[in-house]
Amino acid sequence: MKAMARSLELLSDRLNRIALWGAVLAVLVMVFAAGWQVLARYVLQAPPIWTEELARRAMVWAGMLGASCAFRAAADPTLFPEMQAVRGAWGMALALIRAIGVVCFAAPVIWYSLFNARMDMARGFLGRSLNRQAEMLDIPMIWFTAAVPLAFALILIHLAARLTMQATGQWPVPEQDAPKP
Repeated sequence: MKAMARSLELLSDRLNRIALWGAVLAVLVMVFAAGWQVLARYVLQAPPIWTEELARRAMVWAGMLGASCAFRAAADPTLFPEMQAVRGAWGMALALIRAIGVVCFAAPVIWYSLFNARMDMARGFLGRSLNRQAEMLDIPMIWFTAAVPLAFALILIHLAARLTMQATGQWPVPEQDAPKP
């Protein structure tokens, strides 16, 4: 069980690093697009039509990937931040209560990203996005809307890693054992 927990923790850590780099890249794209919009509008007097939409779409990716990274780092908003310090059986009980809340929120988001109420994948959030084009960018909308279920899937992986580590007594991860960047 401890080996499985460590493997899940390692997977969570690696996916978190990828998500963090993706969020940083998305912020850079957003800043570039908004900066180019300002420069082109006020200096060149010819603003391009695609910059505003690109900045909005990059903001969605940055926000969703950033949210998954914040969840992993336990930096997400919580009603009782002190519960993170509780160890032992009470700590595990509180972690399970939190996990139930997270799953109750994330599972429907992922479900309805894939399916509609009649179990039709073509009419789920992603399926509908597949056939729509972005207004100013000649890209299918699924490239932007995929950020939502991806971020929630990452959150569920991070949650599973933390729960298994906590259940096996390996949480918090000691600094010397923490995966290195």
